[in-house]
Amino acid sequence: MTRVQSTPAQHLAYLSAQSVMPAASVIALRVAVTMSKWATRRRTRHALAQLSDAQLRDVGLTPPEAFRESRRVFWQA
Repeated sequence: MTRVQSTPAQHLAYLSAQSVMPAASVIALRVAVTMSKWATRRRTRHALAQLSDAQLRDVGLTPPEAFRESRRVFWQA
């Protein structure tokens, strides 16, 4: 079975296209999407910090670039 990955932004776009939602639901949805984005950034930056120099070369990054990116806080895009 293959699982299709969708992004939080796609979920927000889908729900925004639905009929009118109560304001509290819209706020809760936006908070949930933001939290999901932050969690993804934290997880991927942590994984980036664990890559070897050879793996970094494979993705086109130098160790200093990877270090700078991995040290950024999760709320920074």
